[in-house]
Amino acid sequence: MTQYLLSVHSVADAAPPEPMSEEQMQQMMGQVYALQDQMKAAGAWVFGGRLAEPDTATVVRMSGNEVLTTDGPFVESKEHLGGFYIIEADDLDAALAWAAKTTAVIGAPIEVRPFRDEPRA
Repeated sequence: MTQYLLSVHSVADAAPPEPMSEEQMQQMMGQVYALQDQMKAAGAWVFGGRLAEPDTATVVRMSGNEVLTTDGPFVESKEHLGGFYIIEADDLDAALAWAAKTTAVIGAPIEVRPFRDEPRA
């Protein structure tokens, strides 16, 4: 099976959504956990996580022989990575089916990308 990254993207310049009530938040998280349970039961689940806001990022890079760190996201963008799932699927169509379920629950765009299958040396 191929592993796929399902990237959950948040749009930075979109109007902020109305704050959720505690009941709405619990209902949405229940749907997220139910989706994750479906992935696990189907043998598709590998790993997933929700990320903190982009302004909490630190970028590490090389400049000659020196390691530099800077605050904030690497790129200025209207969208940022808000979270992700790593799944295993038989093919792209199966991965897209999981992405469709994910976007329906989360309400954010989902980018689907396969991991490269590179032989080890």
